[in-house]
Amino acid sequence: MQFKRLLSKNHIVFDGAMGTELQKRGLKPGEPAELMNFTAPEKVAEVIRSYAESGSNIVSANTFCANRYKLATIGKSVEETVATALEVARGAVSDFPEVLVALDIGSIGQLLRPTGTLTFEEAYDIFAEVVRAGVSAGADLIALQTFSDLQELKCAILAVKENSELPVICSMTFEESGRTFTGCPVSAYAVTATALGADVIGVNCSLGPAELKSIVAQLHSWTDKPLMVKPNAGLPDPVTGEFKLSAVDFAAEMREIAEYAQVIGGCCGTSPQYIRLLREIADSGVVNQKRLTVSNAVCSGLRTVTLDRPQVIGERINPTGKKRFKEALISSDLDYILGQALEQISAGADILDVNVGLPEIDEKAMMLKVLESLQGVCDLPLQIDSGAPEVIEAALRRYIGKPIVNSVNGKEESLSAILPLVKKYGACVIGLTLDENGIPDTARGRLEIAQKILDRALDLGIKREDIIIDCLTLTVSTESNAAQTTLEAVNLIKSTLGLKTALGVSNVSFGLPNRELINSAFLTLALQSGLDLPIINPNADMVMGAVRAFRLLNGYDDNAVEFIEAYSQFEKKVEIKVKSELTIESITAELDKAGLDFESGKIFLPQLIRIAENAKKSLDEITAKMPVGAESARSDRVILATVKGDIHDIGKNIVKSLLESYGYKVIDLGKDVSPQEVADAVEKHSVKLVGLSALMTTTLPAMRETVELIHSRGLSCKIMVGGAILTADYALSQSGIGAEFYAKDAKGAVDIAKSIFLH
Repeated sequence: MQFKRLLSKNHIVFDGAMGTELQKRGLKPGEPAELMNFTAPEKVAEVIRSYAESGSNIVSANTFCANRYKLATIGKSVEETVATALEVARGAVSDFPEVLVALDIGSIGQLLRPTGTLTFEEAYDIFAEVVRAGVSAGADLIALQTFSDLQELKCAILAVKENSELPVICSMTFEESGRTFTGCPVSAYAVTATALGADVIGVNCSLGPAELKSIVAQLHSWTDKPLMVKPNAGLPDPVTGEFKLSAVDFAAEMREIAEYAQVIGGCCGTSPQYIRLLREIADSGVVNQKRLTVSNAVCSGLRTVTLDRPQVIGERINPTGKKRFKEALISSDLDYILGQALEQISAGADILDVNVGLPEIDEKAMMLKVLESLQGVCDLPLQIDSGAPEVIEAALRRYIGKPIVNSVNGKEESLSAILPLVKKYGACVIGLTLDENGIPDTARGRLEIAQKILDRALDLGIKREDIIIDCLTLTVSTESNAAQTTLEAVNLIKSTLGLKTALGVSNVSFGLPNRELINSAFLTLALQSGLDLPIINPNADMVMGAVRAFRLLNGYDDNAVEFIEAYSQFEKKVEIKVKSELTIESITAELDKAGLDFESGKIFLPQLIRIAENAKKSLDEITAKMPVGAESARSDRVILATVKGDIHDIGKNIVKSLLESYGYKVIDLGKDVSPQEVADAVEKHSVKLVGLSALMTTTLPAMRETVELIHSRGLSCKIMVGGAILTADYALSQSGIGAEFYAKDAKGAVDIAKSIFLH
């Protein structure tokens, strides 16, 4: 209740940085901040109390890295660390009874599958353990901050919702491109977090307030939830590590942001002085422009699709009437299934239906396997198509983004089993107009079932805009009035209930010749009657053409851009070719093409890594077939390390994965590696290339020391460096790091390796 009362205020002031403030008080580079809860609790309390004194309504306990993975380095349990941190925080604000204490939870430090190796269940257990400890220790709310992976954030939100009744603030960190480093756009984040029921949605870290303004504006357009913004104090100076933006300049930039964000605070580099000026903004009468309506949409982790125009749902990932697809499911031929997905994407699908139900297989296990594979290679939102509640829930839990569930119907058994899942996981749902009595013969009868589905959904708190009605298409070969009844029902539901509609179009022509002609004509009539989501085969040119023409003629395709793009080179067909013989050269060529697509923004990190993993498997197969004693695919070796004092290794691990996919042998020294260890390894293994990573400004001196030591020993290797804190100029200059190469990202590291090992 305290938090709900707080949300009634025009503005809420959160606190500022914890890490940089503790560093001023003796926290050593690379040392977990949580250790100071035990070794110097008075200093932690001093930071927290200073924020309360500066006007913070909410302060954070020193628990950002208090998960079992990160606490392993200090030998403390999660329960002990969280309890101690909450006790310190409570004591620090004992004179401020209105100030709330948040359990601060950051990312785990490992990527989840399919991008990484951590399973969803493992990640959930880690977050749930922290949440339960926070509840036991008396946290007022939970703040999930500085996330960059949408799947990990979803996992964390579910862990909060299922293990506590505390309010939850969630926040992701974005690059200036408007995406996180894993490629998640602002829209997908906002749509997903809103659907999952986060109380406040925000952005923090990475950038200063000036750089975050456009991102905040985007966020404001995609959610009606209160917004939180906690920027860094500008960008840090790579030489001194100090953040460049003064408190006065920070506050000046934040005044404009306060028009959109109800919760304002600071991240790295901000201090109580910064928060004091934010308190003045909050008390100055700046009006927070809350958003009341947003566009309805579904999303994957990489793309958002609005439902404000006709959008095509591809029907091909479905075994019904498809012998080859059934065989693929039985033999677990994922390549064939993914090929069906890629063909539909190339043909123009906006959403993909996923149905893997066969009596011969474990549908739940197959759904999860296909779902993970699809999310690794395609960026379209998915429609989870199953009649089994256990399959639907398993898929909803693991899906990255906001999907559609296909389907619920008017039967009591279906309504009571499916709709609660839709509510819990924040999905859209398709309602079929059938019940215990079958499919009504009249449009009015189908309307009545649609009304029943709508009423039950609204009673559960499902938003009206998330409910889609399928009036059901029957074949005209056996019932001449079938098409007309369906069209009338679509029109009636649109005009009476105002709901979105979907139809499986191809059923209309079953048993007839020239089915594509019938399907396209029926589709055109259905679109004119108010159909929003046609479920079709996008590879059928005439049917897909009907959608494109409708969009053009009804004003959805400004300046005919999409139509021209689709048909200006109509004769050019996209083909998915399966190579009969793989070679090292062909695999490298495919990887190079993927790298170029990544650099141009056509694909994003999860897809690049997935392609790289497949390439590595192919290289391993080729190597295994070589005669004993033959030269391996590539024997060039690279040493990678995260420098002394830095415990962040996600970036290094991504570089490792990509290098190995190109066939390089990676010697991974791990994280928090001393200059001496790196230099000794270079000498021992006689490598030509070393890669050093640093994420924190405080560990840049260790990176520079490592480079100097390697050079002073006269070792003949080249050194590449990377990390979010580095710039190319500073990395390469003698007054900076003094490395030979700067790798902006994992693809850049591969390009450097290729230049070094080119024979």
